Amino acid sequence: MPSSNTALVVNSGRVPMAFSESGARVFKADRARHSTHPPHPATEPMIPTIPTRTPDHLDVPTPLLRLRDLAYDVWWSWNRPARRIFERIDPDLWARYRNPVLQLMLSRASHLHDLAEQESFILELQDVLDAWDADRARPALPGAPVAYVSAEYGLHECLPVYSGGLGVLSGDHLKEASDMGLPMVGIGLFYRRGYFRQLIDPDGSQQHLYPDLDALRLPILRVRDASGASLRVPVELPDRRVWLRVWLTWVGRVPLLLLDSMTTHNATEDRYITSLLYVTGRQMRLEQEVVLGRGAVAVLKVLGIEPSVWHMNEGHSAFLALENLPQATGSSLEERVSSVRPRHVFTTHTPVPAGNEVFDLDAVTPFLDQTAQTLGVPTEELLALGAGPAEGFNLTALALRLSCRSNGVSLLHGEVSRKMWPEHDVGAITNGVHAPSWMGQEIARVLAAGSNSDPSELARRAESLPDETLWAAHSAQKHRLMRFVRVRMTRQAARHGRSTAELRKVQGVLDSTALTLGFARRFAPYKRADLLFHDPERLAHILASADRPVQIIMAGKAHPADTSGQDMIRHVWDLANSSPLKGHIVLLEDYDIAVARLLVRGVDVWLNTPEWPREASGTSGMKAAMNGILNASVPDGWWAEACDAGMGFTLGDQELPERERDGQLLLELLEREIVPAWSERDSSGLPRRWIGMMRTAIAHSLRHFSTRRMISQYRDEVYAPALECPSP
Repeated sequence: MPSSNTALVVNSGRVPMAFSESGARVFKADRARHSTHPPHPATEPMIPTIPTRTPDHLDVPTPLLRLRDLAYDVWWSWNRPARRIFERIDPDLWARYRNPVLQLMLSRASHLHDLAEQESFILELQDVLDAWDADRARPALPGAPVAYVSAEYGLHECLPVYSGGLGVLSGDHLKEASDMGLPMVGIGLFYRRGYFRQLIDPDGSQQHLYPDLDALRLPILRVRDASGASLRVPVELPDRRVWLRVWLTWVGRVPLLLLDSMTTHNATEDRYITSLLYVTGRQMRLEQEVVLGRGAVAVLKVLGIEPSVWHMNEGHSAFLALENLPQATGSSLEERVSSVRPRHVFTTHTPVPAGNEVFDLDAVTPFLDQTAQTLGVPTEELLALGAGPAEGFNLTALALRLSCRSNGVSLLHGEVSRKMWPEHDVGAITNGVHAPSWMGQEIARVLAAGSNSDPSELARRAESLPDETLWAAHSAQKHRLMRFVRVRMTRQAARHGRSTAELRKVQGVLDSTALTLGFARRFAPYKRADLLFHDPERLAHILASADRPVQIIMAGKAHPADTSGQDMIRHVWDLANSSPLKGHIVLLEDYDIAVARLLVRGVDVWLNTPEWPREASGTSGMKAAMNGILNASVPDGWWAEACDAGMGFTLGDQELPERERDGQLLLELLEREIVPAWSERDSSGLPRRWIGMMRTAIAHSLRHFSTRRMISQYRDEVYAPALECPSP
């Protein structure tokens, strides 16, 4: 086996190959070339080498060692040929787990050895590795990396350290930075229990299951120190030191470091600090966010990575700005703040004051005492940096005061944020989505989209797609969604103890020719998942139409502490299972990235009904639009910028919510605009006007709402100017 102390670097050339005596192709390379990661590239990597330990628990034949390397780079998640090579190992295992590490771990050794002797498999693998090497060898932009710090990252469902939109955005941010060659390093936490898996009981009650994640089964590697042991970095908490183990996953060319307190170096109680994402206990949440901020600074210092800019993605990471204060120049706190601000930029995702992370002053004070002592200032001065509209220590206020530049995540959200924080010049960079991760297989195929295609070029291709081609691609993705929903609903019903006759009926649920609406997001009261049910009888009349049937697929979780959100799930469940709505509405449990991918690719209309103006952005609608799905949304967040482009339907005006009015408007929109447009067919049975809107949706979203545009804006408007940010 290779050495247990290896480092991830890049191979810029083709791995030599030769024929063995048996006639099958094998890699001809020395032991160094078969280390955990391939040798140094001809070009400089975007990030200095990060030493990691070899995953010796994955015992694969020598010709497949680089396949093992690839498993630890989630580049495979947005490269279809790479996913196919893992699927080819064992299609059943892949369908169940979609996890390359687990695929290699659970595959029979004899089967892997057989694959290593199959010329067709080796040739296909070599093509994937060539593409991987070529991607890593592309020139990177000059300069030190941006340190991007977020509480969650949604890269793929097999690494469940995310909750929802914020995490998926963070993951897309890193993916696009890799595609564009923007030097970046991500830092977050490794949650051993992740975020909860959702079960919905027969009465509609949400149950919370917390997985016990086994790091050896995930695409993360242990970072090692100079001695070859697992790297641990110290973080100071009141009266004690907490040690953080460091894990690494590669997001293409961008490393993501995940900090983990579950180590025997810590007291038993401290091992659980990074256990749960968005833990409900306020004191534990505070300790978690202190560890995130301080740990981010500590790990980059140990690894010798000096970032050009620190990007705090939401206030959860704001303690890193305080951690950088002692290294700033100046004799007073005001001078140090002025000195450190050019190193920090901040993105807020919160459109209402109540959504900001605020902690009691008494709870925060012990965490600031040591920093205050180091700076030689009263703790009260540090507490004042977090003063917000209400009493307490506000992390959004702290991040704003210690950042040179800040932004909201849509133009409207920028306006709302400036009103919320009038003393700060909060800009706006509308979110985007990573097209290779979210575009469906058939839509990507007709656009000839690769893993790093130019979205603008794809938009031009979309505009010239024939109606028949686009409709066939959409129909294929819709059929795939229907098959998934039937399987998921059958399992759900079986767990509820339904009879075989009832299970047989479930397998016939949904009609692939019917207009299908999708609603999937966090069940929070302001998102109004139940607005559609404002008038159940009127809704039933729309859904049960004999000649123009409509069906709805819904999904979403409520935070374990959000009893109102859980009540809403129960209410929707009851309505969906009551006559006359039963059979026309499906509520799927355990919403995650895998479910989201299928939904945004396969429904016909994507619904969004938040209370205006409380939707900061709403990236799920962008993902749907890139697949030709029409949006039907309140003109909030990103849709306020897209609603006039002819790619969907707008619910009401930009005005404060009124439930009775908005509920009636939604049903009227369905009756008078959406259903008639869908039902308008030509002699060939195609909805030509609808398909035209689909084509517009794909082209417009690719041009204006991709992460390519978003990261370009961050690069030009935030990261580069921050280096020249003037003192206040």
